[in-house]
Amino acid sequence: MHIDVITVQPDLLESPLSHSIMKRAQEKGLLSVQLHNLRKWALNKYGQVDDYQFGGGAGMVMMCEPLVNAIEALQKEHTFDEIIYMTPDGARFDQKAANGLSLKGNLLIICGHYKGIDERIREHYVTREISIGDYVLSGGELAAAVVIDAIGRLLPGVLGDETSALTDSFQDDLLAPPVYTRPAEFNGWPVPEVLLSGNPKLIDEWRYNQALERTRQRRPDLLDEQ
Repeated sequence: MHIDVITVQPDLLESPLSHSIMKRAQEKGLLSVQLHNLRKWALNKYGQVDDYQFGGGAGMVMMCEPLVNAIEALQKEHTFDEIIYMTPDGARFDQKAANGLSLKGNLLIICGHYKGIDERIREHYVTREISIGDYVLSGGELAAAVVIDAIGRLLPGVLGDETSALTDSFQDDLLAPPVYTRPAEFNGWPVPEVLLSGNPKLIDEWRYNQALERTRQRRPDLLDEQ
């Protein structure tokens, strides 16, 4: 998978993409992420990519021309399955969205900044708008990092155990069950006996029931959606 990211703050994305699983995914050649500073396509020598909004009001708006020039330049290099705009008023990002995007080949992500991007870009270029929650960040870079991480870890070969992602929370519309590791007893707190039984059927049943109960207690809305 290849992901291009248009941003005015590329440094904010450097660290999340250069460590841990995302670093290994790129080293293995399973994921490539290229950051593009929008100021490369600025209108003047001062690197201007924003201007005042028509109608007045506080806050600057990312301009059409630099973004169009950036998008069209990158379209000459890749045919994008999706052009994604990170914005608080986008569709809420969830595991199903991550699963779907992980099947794509080429993605372009636009990181919003200031008061956002000129609406005409959204109307004529953006194919998908994503929010990671009902709150506002200083820019779309951290949100883009979340989306890239959620997608990247699903790519075949990225995780050491490819079945691991299949048992994560939300994959089956349930939260993940409790997990334990050695020692079998610590401070007088024992691991549930069923996990030590060696009986896969009983263990699977226990995990499902625990996942169901945890979801019922913590995220009943997930059960309502089924």
